[in-house]
Amino acid sequence: MQRWQREINIAIALLIPALLLSFFVGHFSHFLLAITLFLYIRQTISVNKLERWLSQGGIGERPDFKGIWGDIYYHLYKIRKSQKRRKKKLGKMLESFRKSTSALPDAIVVLGAYGEIEWSNKVAHDFLGLKRSDNGQRIPNLVRHPLFIQYLKDQDYQNKICIPSPINENMILQIGIFPYGAGLRLLMAQDVTHLKNIERMRTDFVANVSHELRTPITVLRGYLETLQELDDGSSRYTRSFQNMAAQTERMQALIDDLLLLARLESKTKKFECVNIPELLGQVCQESDLLERDERRVELVLDSRANVRGDMEELRSAFSNLLVNAMKYSQPSSPVKVSWRGKPDGSVYFEVEDFGDGIASVDIPRITERFYRAEVKRNQKVPGTGLGLAIVKHVLVRHDAKLDIESQLGKGSKFRCVFPRQRVC
Repeated sequence: MQRWQREINIAIALLIPALLLSFFVGHFSHFLLAITLFLYIRQTISVNKLERWLSQGGIGERPDFKGIWGDIYYHLYKIRKSQKRRKKKLGKMLESFRKSTSALPDAIVVLGAYGEIEWSNKVAHDFLGLKRSDNGQRIPNLVRHPLFIQYLKDQDYQNKICIPSPINENMILQIGIFPYGAGLRLLMAQDVTHLKNIERMRTDFVANVSHELRTPITVLRGYLETLQELDDGSSRYTRSFQNMAAQTERMQALIDDLLLLARLESKTKKFECVNIPELLGQVCQESDLLERDERRVELVLDSRANVRGDMEELRSAFSNLLVNAMKYSQPSSPVKVSWRGKPDGSVYFEVEDFGDGIASVDIPRITERFYRAEVKRNQKVPGTGLGLAIVKHVLVRHDAKLDIESQLGKGSKFRCVFPRQRVC
């Protein structure tokens, strides 16, 4: 109320003389209209000065007004000053952010809702060949690798991709995208050339060693078979020969699995339309024969869809899952195998057993090489620990994923989901 006091006093100061004059000469309405018109013109002039001051950005000294207009100018001046301080603070924070991102060894690019470049750090210029003048350009027009374009199109950013640098084919970049804010995305590219070289060296080493071990293992197996044929069962070395033969067989299986993994990592993809229902019929029949004609495997074919892929690789993956289910459940326990379709057009192969199950803490790691879940059993289950690693590599080569559901003491479900694009 005090802010309006001056305006009210002015109106009263004009109204009292008007009342006195109208008492002697009349025409009060004319005096009242004149006072109203005067106050209106006065306020219009004040509003016009305010508009001119604001149109200039509030720069310079604020106009000197009294009363309510003085308060309005004062508050606007305070707001402008506060915004100026905030702008300065944000400028410092932005400059600090730019310096910190420039110090990072990774390329960082801020993308808009349509993939346009909003900002990029200096490393992005070295890794991706981006320039400051590229701001506003859509990144698919500048980084044209098919895998990267498909990555942006699918908008499935849970996994990262590896592509060669657009300006240096010898540099391998690992790219990840992280959505944030209203339609914004943060692209990070990391140089993983050294890691890829180490991984390739490890793969080559395993493949070479495994290949070199095949010959001595074959020789040892030959001599052991000869000794076992000469042994009539009465020798004190009979049990030793049996143990040696079992361990030789185990080593042979391990070498075979390692060589298979090496082939999967280096083999060129050559895909054809594979008749999955027929393949599953063969795999289940072979597994039943291993169980001495005990019909444990229950095959359900709810889909006749085929998959574009490598038949031998798929056979290996399906067989590994089925053999594992049979090994880790009771001999009398059934194993359910099914081939089904989903409403979205994808298809999946599922193996369900009712055995020991897997602890939830082990599930993320069971596809690692040589990793075996610790479960108390009456007897040790033989195996190389590479079966699920082989399954994982096969599915990656077929753009598929492995879903695992398990509960201790109740069994497990292994589901291989193939995307719609793989159905043929």
